[in-house]
Amino acid sequence: MNLMRRKSIDVALAESAHGTGLKKTLGAFDLALLGIGAIIGAGLFSSIKEMITGRELADGSLFVGAGPAVTLSFALTAIACGFAALCYAEIAAMFPVAGSAYSYSYVAFGELVAWIIGWDLLVEYAIGNVYVAQSWADYLDTFLRGISDSAWGIPYWLRSDFQRASAAVEQATSVLTNAASDAAARVTAQQTLDAFAAAPRLFGKVIAINLPAAGITLLLTCLLVRGIRESARMNAGMVLLKVLLVGAFIAIGFGHIDPKNWDPFMPNGFTGVWHGAALGFFAYIGFDAVSTAAEECKNPQRDVPRGMIWSLVICTVLYIATAAVLTGIVPVMELTGNDPLAEAFSRIGLTGAATALAFGAIIAMAAVLLVFQMGQTRIFYVMARDGLLPKKFASVHPKYRTPAFNTWVTGISVAVLCSVLTPDQAIGLTNIGTLFAFVLVSIGVIALRIRDPKRHRPFRVPGYPVTPIISALACLGLICGLEATNWLRFVIWLALGVLVYFLYGVRKSRLANPDGN
Repeated sequence: MNLMRRKSIDVALAESAHGTGLKKTLGAFDLALLGIGAIIGAGLFSSIKEMITGRELADGSLFVGAGPAVTLSFALTAIACGFAALCYAEIAAMFPVAGSAYSYSYVAFGELVAWIIGWDLLVEYAIGNVYVAQSWADYLDTFLRGISDSAWGIPYWLRSDFQRASAAVEQATSVLTNAASDAAARVTAQQTLDAFAAAPRLFGKVIAINLPAAGITLLLTCLLVRGIRESARMNAGMVLLKVLLVGAFIAIGFGHIDPKNWDPFMPNGFTGVWHGAALGFFAYIGFDAVSTAAEECKNPQRDVPRGMIWSLVICTVLYIATAAVLTGIVPVMELTGNDPLAEAFSRIGLTGAATALAFGAIIAMAAVLLVFQMGQTRIFYVMARDGLLPKKFASVHPKYRTPAFNTWVTGISVAVLCSVLTPDQAIGLTNIGTLFAFVLVSIGVIALRIRDPKRHRPFRVPGYPVTPIISALACLGLICGLEATNWLRFVIWLALGVLVYFLYGVRKSRLANPDGN
């Protein structure tokens, strides 16, 4: 068996042209909105807090934050993503098929590498959506408490995952049983236990379910089953709202900036900026999702590169401006919640604006969920069309012309994982998985230039071969800034994927079985 057998670009293009039932309805503007819809979300509305303040790791060590220099972290990550976007643009224009990095790796490196990347992209889109849905639930709770003076707040055990809920109960119980605990700690511990009093137990362990996260995931799954055109229209409305929301935060917050809050600008030196950039990479995930919709684009050679680059540039400007205003409003170490933008408005007395911002964030992150979910289903679709997954994943709904079965599988899986994984685990896995895909796409540009130099390329990476090399090195540098535990989880995940490939894909592949047997 030739594990490195490669698919011909001509064959892949023929499959895309004649073997798909997906509608071709999207233009450059639609794709740019899809990119912005995917990029501006939980990365800006939630994970920016940890980019600024850092966080304590499981072993007690500190993942230091960037402080006010988070603006540099965003710029650093934007540069790395910009190089990667140019590489994506060249391949996507030359080879406009669904599947993103999976499809590109199939023609550049061969089947085994393609499978690994396809399996890896599960981490980017599906696990990334877990984090976004969890953040969405936090902002929903902030919004409900803001409009009802806490009367409508969601109990923590109904908007948390099992791991965090169990750890909170165990820690509170330990504090109450420890005679040396001070009075304040005992009061806090008792409040924690009271919050979980109504939660069900199984074998003595508290059961937590992130009901809002699961609910919004399944609701958007229904929308995606209905069709790409309907989903794109809904996304366009949500993108308009989120851009207005971010613009309002910048405009209103600008007048409340205290320059003293920017001193010291780099409290943890370049290490903090680097760690912030590695963690904040999640904020830029999404521009590559544009390439997953290539088969549903009317003029993909022209519009896919434009959609990716436009969305990345627009979001970078908004990110840096938002970060500067946020750190100018609130001293960085006073940011404590999972909804930092709303928290900043509350700190300066704009409680009504904070509630409105929380509502806007709910809409903004719903757009991310929509685009990520769409990207994952299209990757499943192409992998099944290649025989590496069961044929059912490539089936198209007879009325809506969407991959309905795999859309439901994806939606239900994400909904369940929202109550299993912690946000830290989800975002860490997403970052390392996506960066790994970016590295291979960057190298793939060089591989395809060598293997197929005469093929027409509507868009060519400027500065070749320096640009793709810098792109790969920049992404590797960001990977090195991530926590070591993410590496372990990622290696285990890839090992599981290789096992699945050898048990199923290697025998069922269409390259191994052209007749489909």
